[in-house]
Amino acid sequence: QVQLVESGGGLVQAGGSLRLSCAASGRTFSSYDMGWFRQAPGKEREVVAVISWSGGSTSYADFAKGRFTISRDNTKNTWSLQMNSLEPEDTAVYYCAARYKWNQRYDYWGQGTQVTVSS
Repeated sequence: QVQLVESGGGLVQAGGSLRLSCAASGRTFSSYDMGWFRQAPGKEREVVAVISWSGGSTSYADFAKGRFTISRDNTKNTWSLQMNSLEPEDTAVYYCAARYKWNQRYDYWGQGTQVTVSS
């Protein structure tokens, strides 16, 4: 059974940092792009950052550029999102997800981890 499990969420003051991690089990994800998404209360889920299956390409939402960094370690089947200079607007449930490298749709999702940024 494939599972993605996020960790690292929590409560932080504005300007602080958090590092989210996603641990995968049940298969190898070395051929999968990995994404981080978030959903705030009353809002639609949005993409935060994506890293390619090889790690050679990354993309970020405009709000994440310069503040967030996505990375992966295929040897450990783990992926991370380093978030710096957090703002109250970053408060949301953050999800990791995986899609096969030639697909558009994400095949696997984690259960989410709450990030709350206080002002």
